[in-house]
Amino acid sequence: MNQLHTDPAATAGQHLQQFDHFPEALLEVPASELWRHLPSPALFSITGRRPEPIFVSVLLHGNEDTGWRAIQNVLRQFRNAALPRSLLLFVGNIEAARAGVRTLPDQQDYNRAWPGTPDPDTALARFLSNVVGLVRQRAPFASIDIHNNSGRNPHYVCVSRLAEPHLHLARLFSRTVVYFERPLGVQSAALAQLCPAVAIECGRAGESAGIEHAAELVESVLALQHFPEHPIPDHDLDLLRTMAIVKVPPQASFSVDGTPADFQFRPDLDHLNFSELESGTSFGTLGNDRSQRLEVAPTHDRAPRDGYFSYAGREIRLSRPAIPAMLTLDQRAVRLDCLGYLMQRIGRDGQPLKERGTAP
Repeated sequence: MNQLHTDPAATAGQHLQQFDHFPEALLEVPASELWRHLPSPALFSITGRRPEPIFVSVLLHGNEDTGWRAIQNVLRQFRNAALPRSLLLFVGNIEAARAGVRTLPDQQDYNRAWPGTPDPDTALARFLSNVVGLVRQRAPFASIDIHNNSGRNPHYVCVSRLAEPHLHLARLFSRTVVYFERPLGVQSAALAQLCPAVAIECGRAGESAGIEHAAELVESVLALQHFPEHPIPDHDLDLLRTMAIVKVPPQASFSVDGTPADFQFRPDLDHLNFSELESGTSFGTLGNDRSQRLEVAPTHDRAPRDGYFSYAGREIRLSRPAIPAMLTLDQRAVRLDCLGYLMQRIGRDGQPLKERGTAP
């Protein structure tokens, strides 16, 4: 790649490669082989007919390659034609992609260190803050962060703001929209300060449907002249809000196949994702001395502080109705991130529907 024009910038112990075009050679390179061409995170600036760019981030988690493959699909279509709108493409954790893991053991999570992180003084946080500064200079039109997940989930979209431009962008991908305030330090929340911004969840890595769906969104936004000024009809959105993050305590063991452990989760746990669950729904049973409890962290000030699970008779049961998301059976994902999230339906004002007098 040394024949390419680059303008590398060293920031906070990281090395950002900058390119003023996208080399055709990269159109066929799998994410796991990017390290041979890109030794560090890269920002590609690809000129289009409209100057205000879309900012797209891929491979913030190294084992989630749908975004990279979707971008390759989009750019193949424009091999011999200008993009309808400029594109800023950030390719993140290339080292983790080489290893096929979310993040390497000695790394900070690339999607927990953007502006808004509670740890702004780490090398990665300073680096990503500088990336946002470069994007800000270009007055971005929209931002799309592309992800996969390890459990069974439909394709859905996450927003950190409920303003109409953000919802219009979200609706181009899915009618299922999740409003969130935690975790902190994620790309979509940082970019929401600059433009309409979403994080899209495209199912499991490697599924062609997710790659095609992500590519369709990028193509749609590239072709968009402006976001509509009229509000999206309420019936055209399924709005949800995360109310709690559920984690397995670091010192506790867990299993999903009946093996003795502190938590013995049901083997179909991820089948519960995006289902309306009633109070009393079982997540599994306690094992060993039955002393462990799930860690549940509320995600916003109005969320209940406790009372999410009960443990009578060894059964791990929901104590209140909830809609789970991203419940996973993947041991590594549970340890690095969480067991899953609990959500509730909301209105356009962000408040739970049942508290506004509307049946959920």
